[in-house]
Amino acid sequence: MGVSNNVTAFLNFVALLCSIPIIGAGIWLASKPDNECIHFLRWPVVILGILILLVALTGFVGAYWNRESLLAFHLFCMAILISLLLILLVFAFIVTTPDGSYSVVGREYKEYRLDGFSTWLRDHVTSGGNWGKIQTCLAQSDVCSKLNQQSYFSAAQFYMAHISPLQAILLSLIMPEISQKKQWGKWGLFVHILFFLLLQSGCCKPPTICGYQYVNPTLWVNPTNPTSDPDCYAWNNDQTMLCYNCNSCKAGLLGNLREEWRKANVILIVTVVILIFVYIIACSAFRNAQTEDLFRRYKQGWA
Repeated sequence: MGVSNNVTAFLNFVALLCSIPIIGAGIWLASKPDNECIHFLRWPVVILGILILLVALTGFVGAYWNRESLLAFHLFCMAILISLLLILLVFAFIVTTPDGSYSVVGREYKEYRLDGFSTWLRDHVTSGGNWGKIQTCLAQSDVCSKLNQQSYFSAAQFYMAHISPLQAILLSLIMPEISQKKQWGKWGLFVHILFFLLLQSGCCKPPTICGYQYVNPTLWVNPTNPTSDPDCYAWNNDQTMLCYNCNSCKAGLLGNLREEWRKANVILIVTVVILIFVYIIACSAFRNAQTEDLFRRYKQGWA
């Protein structure tokens, strides 16, 4: 195996390694509770990662056994996959740029406005046909049911919680209790911190503007401003209904999707830059290998 083929084999091994974070990011996205309810957004990144892994493996085999046709096929397929990954990244960046979140006076958590998100997300996620299935899926999940276990929190503690669009790790509510139990020691403190809370802003409570009175995280009564927002009438204390049919729930879901995809994009951008760099060098190595082969045949012809 020539020097160029050695280089090509090494580069394809690097490309194979690059497919691992892509697959990992896709699995992370697919495992999120909101993506479990939105099937068409779950697997594109995973599928692209697996295809890149297979194509990189094909290129590695072609370089190791000096199969020029296999290497050409590998480069052609890799160009298509990198292009698709770039298109996906640019598209995801565009549709997740608008942010429908807004701050609420006297609250640490944010609330979400549906018209603040991109039109494409609203049309494909919260349209009438799609939302019915998503709403049923969310209602059957444990996104809000976990809040019922936290009914001993006061309204003041709840208002100071850092709640993400769907779920967040919340330690601020247990920190006062932790500070009073220093006698537990380091290990006891560590174990206590692990008991985090899952809270949800868009679907499990009514919008703040409605003026509902807090009873527990999923039970709110006596609104003082019920005409301020249509969601005020959509709220229902029935634990199977809550605010699942509210625009704030739809907006919360979009906000969660936005946060998750923007986090995944960081990994994907780094990976695609490495892949492009590797691909350019691989193309150069492939041309050098062809030149070496042509020169060798030329010399054999004169021998």
